[in-house]
Amino acid sequence: MPELPEVEVTRRGVAPHLEQRIVEDVVLRREGLRWPFPPNLRELLVGRQILSTGRRGKYLLIHFEHGVLVVHLGMSGHLRVLPEGTPLKTHDHFDLVVNGPEGRQVLRLHDPRRFGAVLWHGHDDGELAQHALLRGLGVEPLEDGFDGALLYEATRNRNAPIKQVLLSGDIVVGVGNIYACESLFRAGINPKTPAGRIGRARYDKLAEAIRVILADAIVLGGSTLRDFIAVNGQSGYFQDTYFVYDRAGVPCRNCGAPVRQIKQGQRSTFYCATCQK
Repeated sequence: MPELPEVEVTRRGVAPHLEQRIVEDVVLRREGLRWPFPPNLRELLVGRQILSTGRRGKYLLIHFEHGVLVVHLGMSGHLRVLPEGTPLKTHDHFDLVVNGPEGRQVLRLHDPRRFGAVLWHGHDDGELAQHALLRGLGVEPLEDGFDGALLYEATRNRNAPIKQVLLSGDIVVGVGNIYACESLFRAGINPKTPAGRIGRARYDKLAEAIRVILADAIVLGGSTLRDFIAVNGQSGYFQDTYFVYDRAGVPCRNCGAPVRQIKQGQRSTFYCATCQK
């Protein structure tokens, strides 16, 4: 699943092609993906100018004067910016056609598993932060307000394993499975440790690890394991730097002990029992 770095890489890739452009057409090739497409989306967007792009957790936000288009890539989705008339592939479900110096271009959503989403939140619907998909999200890990103190205070009554707490998204948003594993390794914390038993100093290390890991992943174009590619069609390269994720049985890059794999909440967790206490 595309995680925060992949969505931020996507946002940075589409922004120069979308911002300040006029929408000239909207093409829907299904009734919806995880949820139905807004039935009047074409009428809402055609002729309107895109003001800016943003991101909240794993949601891409395309801002208009009268509302926000909320896009989620689901389990296997990716966005491409293509010349109008580019031949379709199977599972190309949504096109946003804009004008530009290069002629008409298409922002195209490709989603084989159809767990993605294209939704509309009008300004008349209230604050975007109160959208049903956004209102329960925690702080952004790359913005002010995220640090070890926040993690420590928010976990005093949490007995769930720290890996599961990170994935829940209600304290800090966007730290998905890959980056939770890598951040816990960097901080030297066993993913099975109850969140409430971790002290302030260790949370300081974990917060810093999360910031560094996510920032490095964005610079390297995110992780391409199965489906994700960037807007320009290129793969990310952060997977080449993994210390533990998807390396079960391989010697730890730090101590040489074999990396372990366990299941937590139906997700695979990778860690080094020697380096992570």
